[in-house]
Amino acid sequence: MVVDFGGQYAHLIARRVRELGRFSVIVPAAAGPEALEREAEGASGIVLSGGPGSVWEESHDWAAEWAVRSGKAVLGICYGHQLLGKVLGGRVGRAPRPEFGPTPIEVLAGDPLFKGVPRRFTVWMSHNDAVLEPPPGAEVLARSPGSPVAAMRWGDRVYGVQWHPEVAHSEWGMELLENWLEIAGAPKNWSPGDIVAELVDYVRREAGGARAVAAVSGGVDSTVAAVIARRALGDRLTPVFIDHGLHPEGEVERVSRLLAKAGIEPLVVDASDRFLEALRGVTDPEEKRRVVGRVYGEVLAETARRLGAEVLVQGTIYPDVIESGARPGADVIKTHHNVGGLPRDLGLRVVEPLRWLYKDEVRRLAEVLGLPREIIEKQPVPGPGLAVRIEGEVTREKLEIVRRADAIVREEVERAGLHRGLWQYFAVLTTSKATGVKGDRRSYGYVVAVRAVESVDAMTARPARLPWGVLERIAWRITSEVPGVVRVVYDVTSKPPATIEWE
Repeated sequence: MVVDFGGQYAHLIARRVRELGRFSVIVPAAAGPEALEREAEGASGIVLSGGPGSVWEESHDWAAEWAVRSGKAVLGICYGHQLLGKVLGGRVGRAPRPEFGPTPIEVLAGDPLFKGVPRRFTVWMSHNDAVLEPPPGAEVLARSPGSPVAAMRWGDRVYGVQWHPEVAHSEWGMELLENWLEIAGAPKNWSPGDIVAELVDYVRREAGGARAVAAVSGGVDSTVAAVIARRALGDRLTPVFIDHGLHPEGEVERVSRLLAKAGIEPLVVDASDRFLEALRGVTDPEEKRRVVGRVYGEVLAETARRLGAEVLVQGTIYPDVIESGARPGADVIKTHHNVGGLPRDLGLRVVEPLRWLYKDEVRRLAEVLGLPREIIEKQPVPGPGLAVRIEGEVTREKLEIVRRADAIVREEVERAGLHRGLWQYFAVLTTSKATGVKGDRRSYGYVVAVRAVESVDAMTARPARLPWGVLERIAWRITSEVPGVVRVVYDVTSKPPATIEWE
């Protein structure tokens, strides 16, 4: 059982446990002691997840104390590790060096938790606080530059680790989780089975006998959701593609072609002028996302009413839910237009068959469904489109600048054959301006940032090390071919602390 304190990775922990062949459930701490007690009855072990809170708020001490008293195997991760350190009598405080992203770990003691794991490796950290001194009777198992007690064991089966073994960029993470599951005595007795049939039944049950619209964008998430909904509802489903005028270059035509290949003929609704008018004067990133979500919902609702539909099928996936703070205790990182941005009075019953899945899981579903490879491998485009790749106000002039710069990035990355190893690659128009020289004359213009990242599930990401020649060609083409741009920079920040998109 994973006790969810609202952290970004609680669901990812449960998913990793499933990947290791054990059934797992998630219970929000906000559900209270009775819910945790009820769900823990059949559990071999309890994981205390990370979270955006601080151990000094004392709101979750009871959960850590309950887990220790349960007598079951316990694993505290990040915030959960700090809670264990605190309630067991250790000293927790501000880390001597806050750690975010890749961090070296040194294993200090042999322990079943580190069976088959080297003494030094790199993990993924995201914390300001740390366990500074271990609880009485606890053994320190590992340390890092900012965590004197990066891992500990109390008793025989209570463990804490400061890092996130569940994320793809933590080395030996799956081995550590497997070792803990063996310590917990959790039997390997679960496999996903035919999830497609389950999702089809879910949509059929949720929609009932009503007509539905499916919001499609051409990406793998919305396409998979629409194909599943088509199997469930047949002709009672109408896929709808909204052209908000914020798409990358050629995206509308590309989407129409790809969806036709997938056997989906969407109704295309051109609402580009309406979106641009609504975004006039809006500069705050969160407000831009909310505006796009509001207008998107309005257009969808109007279209649904014309079609007599009562249900909206969306391709919302779990990272969207997490970043939008749509779970109890979760912090709002970015509002996604299809989660926190939609109006509450939409007038449609929303069905989200992929809500608890990750991008790589959805891609595997797409393969099972026989979708074209172009859709499966298509890089994600944010729901608000280029609105969140333009810092400050969105104008037609800025749209044309970032649209052309973004097309150059895509063309050069794909020409070099690098795209299959990347999660996303795109251009951002910043609010910064800089001095340049064009034609022997001073030129004062925009700065464009290029971003390319590697990721498995969008929960964490590292900057791609694009070849220098590719970056030089991108910079040369953007400054030569895009009017008003005099400088190009490359973003080398991981997630965390940054997000993949700039806004």
